[in-house]
Amino acid sequence: MYDLDELLAFDHVMRSGSMTRSARELGLVKSTLSRRIAHLERQLSQPLLRRQSNRLLPTEAGHAFHVYCRQILELAEQGRQALQELNAEVSGELHVVAHNALARSWLSARLTAFMECHPAVRLTLLTCTAPTLTADSQALTVWLGEVRGSELRQEVLGWLHRGLYGHPDYFARRGYPQHPRELVRHTWIDLLGETEQGLTLAHRGKGSDFHFHPPESRLRVDQQMLHGDALAHGHGLGLMPDWLAQARERAHPGSLVRCLPEWDAPAVPVTLLYPYGFRPRRLSALLAFLREALPDAWQPSPVPQLNPMADGRDESVAGRATQRCPSTP
Repeated sequence: MYDLDELLAFDHVMRSGSMTRSARELGLVKSTLSRRIAHLERQLSQPLLRRQSNRLLPTEAGHAFHVYCRQILELAEQGRQALQELNAEVSGELHVVAHNALARSWLSARLTAFMECHPAVRLTLLTCTAPTLTADSQALTVWLGEVRGSELRQEVLGWLHRGLYGHPDYFARRGYPQHPRELVRHTWIDLLGETEQGLTLAHRGKGSDFHFHPPESRLRVDQQMLHGDALAHGHGLGLMPDWLAQARERAHPGSLVRCLPEWDAPAVPVTLLYPYGFRPRRLSALLAFLREALPDAWQPSPVPQLNPMADGRDESVAGRATQRCPSTP
């Protein structure tokens, strides 16, 4: 086994090129630093450094071994942090990126409850129109819909079933469609880009599908809240998650009605994205908290409710208000 102090001494000298500077940074006398590197070279039976003028340069063996030296030191540091996390309170900075449809309707209340459980946590919540994809992101992303091309770990938290909605006054003016083929005669409110490739509806009882291209929309929006506003104001029909429609209907009764209730659009996943590898305790605690905070309507089920407005349980907007702080992972 290699001595970590000797590996640290070698790494410092490799990066500084100076025995004197490395000894000063490590708080060692120069002879002690030199002795540690000499002992490492004897253990490896290879010279790792050579002197040229006033600098120490790596040998070929030194170059090759430094790669593994860095990996060993990084693993040792991760192990130290992991053990430290076991004995430390949940604290520090958390960054959360959220889909705009979930930030206000569910996530913000859950994050407030999490911070009440863990007073030493500092949290930043940002909304965006596209999920974070790169591996260097340290944020937790809560997204609605499929995520492709991501370098982050993906975890499906739940599924939201969807249907077609409009305001009762709109149906009074334009009529109530009896079959998806009649939708082409209606005004369509488009959530930007969602139905550009058409929409497939599945009949729950007959097991048949109907694919159609919605008529061109005069009003296109890029936020779920604005989309819901347009539908609730009677401007047309549109596709909406049942859970969000239920929340709006409870807050503003009579503003939305689902048409063609026996026809379902494909459900969309609620996805968590977070980095691979070691996770700080605060992130692990938040992940556990969100997993326990799911509305029942998000749980995967083969058949959604026939009448989504008939469910009177009020747990969609703020999540489970009585949720307790889970045991910290």
